[in-house]
Amino acid sequence: MIPWLPEEPAFPPLEKALAEPNGLLAAGGDLSPQRLLAAYRRGIFPWYSRGEPILWWSPDPRMVLFPDEFKLSASLAKTLRNAKYEVRLDSAFGDVVRACAGKPREGQAGTWITREMQAAYCELHRLGYAHSAETWIDGKLAGGLYGVAIGRAFYGESMFTDVRDASKIALAHLCAYLKQRGFGIIDCQMETAHLASLGARPIPRRDFAARLDVLCPRDDRPGRWPVAAIDGHFRRRS
Repeated sequence: MIPWLPEEPAFPPLEKALAEPNGLLAAGGDLSPQRLLAAYRRGIFPWYSRGEPILWWSPDPRMVLFPDEFKLSASLAKTLRNAKYEVRLDSAFGDVVRACAGKPREGQAGTWITREMQAAYCELHRLGYAHSAETWIDGKLAGGLYGVAIGRAFYGESMFTDVRDASKIALAHLCAYLKQRGFGIIDCQMETAHLASLGARPIPRRDFAARLDVLCPRDDRPGRWPVAAIDGHFRRRS
């Protein structure tokens, strides 16, 4: 049995999480900014389907991507050098969230990014904690991702692409941007072959939590990101 959360934004110890399903820690509560921020600071995230109670997870091991370990394949490097695109931050956060929610996922009948979840992350964005990285091609949003930034940790939530490699382009530029700003880790949550191909790797949950203790100081304040194009310096210089 997993515990039902109390009204205050508190969570059980991480070692209480189930081994099967991996990382299920608690149920209930709400998606208020206070609870979400308290969860992320401890390495806990919500993930549930429509019709279910809110479920909270902290899997072991944890899939993470260190910004300087992003794996740039030869084909993606060529795309980054030659393609006509622009990568922006926070210029269309709501559109990115809705696009992620609307994309069918292999093995999933519906989306876990419910209207309630969308509203919760849009509120975090308004408060300066949630951000998007977007790839624009010919003036249209072609792909991107969104997540939560606390201190020097970025917690990736979801990504989408309408044009080949558009989400990877956004991630490559985001990694460069986060590295410049001194971020130490990108949380990828669950292990997948796709994430591994981009350089992500699993680490023990205890190591992940220990890193968060350093990267996410309790007195941290949200950091506004520039609503502008960013340059990861991948293109050829003339």
